[in-house]
Amino acid sequence: MRATALALPGVMLIEHREFDDARGAFFESWNERDFAAAGIAARFVQENVSRSRAYVLRGLHYQIRQTQGKLVRVLAGAIFDVVVDLRRSSAHFGRSLAVPLEATAARSLWVPPGCAHGFLALREETRVQYKVTDYWSREAERTLKWDDPALAIEWPLPPARAPLLSDKDRDGTPLAQAECFP
Repeated sequence: MRATALALPGVMLIEHREFDDARGAFFESWNERDFAAAGIAARFVQENVSRSRAYVLRGLHYQIRQTQGKLVRVLAGAIFDVVVDLRRSSAHFGRSLAVPLEATAARSLWVPPGCAHGFLALREETRVQYKVTDYWSREAERTLKWDDPALAIEWPLPPARAPLLSDKDRDGTPLAQAECFP
């Protein structure tokens, strides 16, 4: 596996070594030793899978307590995956980055604690799997406003197409008013 540090501290793109033969392909999506060697020492306690229609936008989510690191990969379809640094001590506070992920590539994204995470499904029947380092907590969960101009995220939506949103995601909090990390 190859781990590449991205523009936000601690965020890493993981390219898994894939073994192909006449039957298909195989890769290890998680190997504790290899990830630790790449600087990701994580203990996962929960794994989630979402299924989304095209142009469903989920996020930008984070937990203010019970912070979660997330290892994200796509099982079917494709996403525009977004991470926002919410660590006030970071020189990159308030900045975002986006990574395209698709099921046809053996890649994952590591999102460290202290960041908000969300994605836009780009195809019908997109399935996203993510492992987390702490349990979900309704009381700790927060949602950052997906279209906050301060974040300047250029979501790849077709012209005049609004994303499909949950009420929680539609009512997210702007960065200037969000609870953040030290």
